[in-house]
Amino acid sequence: MKRFLAWLCGLLSAIGITACDYINVKELQPGVSTSAEVRERFGPPHMEWRNEDGSLTWEFSRQPQGIECFMITIGPDQVLRRIDQVLNEETFAKVQNGMNGEQVRRLLGKHASSQFFQLKQETVWEWRISHGPNGTSDPVFFTVSFNNDGRVTGTGRYTQYKR
Repeated sequence: MKRFLAWLCGLLSAIGITACDYINVKELQPGVSTSAEVRERFGPPHMEWRNEDGSLTWEFSRQPQGIECFMITIGPDQVLRRIDQVLNEETFAKVQNGMNGEQVRRLLGKHASSQFFQLKQETVWEWRISHGPNGTSDPVFFTVSFNNDGRVTGTGRYTQYKR
């Protein structure tokens, strides 16, 4: 039964349904679980980064409808090192003016959407970070603004109020 649940969660994750993420994160154990177990539960990563120490970080973004992005680090020995949900205040604070898009993606994962504003000559990426404060269904977004050189000029957030 446990194997079937893991298979089902992996399948649902691969097609973008994230209800099983909570179970997957709880059952994977840093220092014990293998890269094969991570792939079985989360599916293929959306992006993969090589780290200086020989480890890999896999991105599992739940954007545009979800509110999470898991960065999962796998050691050179193919054993899980850590699971981080990066759409949080600590990671948002790491986004600094002058960073490029690749550096921002490495921190926050794939954005939910991108929009170019002609008058300001800037591109804004956004990530859904909440389904709505205090039980509302008004989603909250974190934004990063880039100039024409592709460099961060600022961050912000907004609530998309429904009428």
